Amino acid sequence: MIRCATPVRVAEGRDPQPSAAVLDSQTAHSHQGGEAIGYDAGKRTLGRKRHLLLDTCGLLLRAVVVHSASIQERAGTKLVLAGITEAFPLLGLAWADGGYVNRVDAGLLAWARTHAGVDLQIMARNADVKGFQVPPRRWVVERTFAWLGRCRRLARDYERKPAHAKAMIKVAMIRLMAARLAGEDIEPQGPIETEAARRLDDELNQK
Repeated sequence: MIRCATPVRVAEGRDPQPSAAVLDSQTAHSHQGGEAIGYDAGKRTLGRKRHLLLDTCGLLLRAVVVHSASIQERAGTKLVLAGITEAFPLLGLAWADGGYVNRVDAGLLAWARTHAGVDLQIMARNADVKGFQVPPRRWVVERTFAWLGRCRRLARDYERKPAHAKAMIKVAMIRLMAARLAGEDIEPQGPIETEAARRLDDELNQK
């Protein structure tokens, strides 16, 4: 995915090498069964988890990690971040949500600094705000999940094998990046994409 993301970043006036990233996972309901199927007790969903590591433009930095939904986010993160600075030597910061650490186990932050060379910062929810909210920086990955959700093949996990599920996500991202390089104007749809577009405009206007 590196070769696809680099020209998009350059076209948008960014440095070819990202210095920061956003990490998140999504549990997809498995429709057909197959390999590596598990139960996510937090989401009450039987299927697989998709881990995405994105740059601040919402582009996939490396091959997505897909595994059983029963595996915790902290274990899946190590699969994503291992060796990441070899491909992106300038990457030193990654944002994630509170699901990646808790009061009992905060060892992932130390592991990321020691073994991956990345400062993993947690963007926690505001406990005083009720209902739906997107913490700062998290809207980037939520917007990408919304983009992927437009692909009907990714609305659920219809694949029998995790390798096939990863391939379908990469195909969807390649199509997205090709559209951005071609200058296609994609109108935001739904509350997540609309809010993400508003925040992106605010950031661009502040520069």
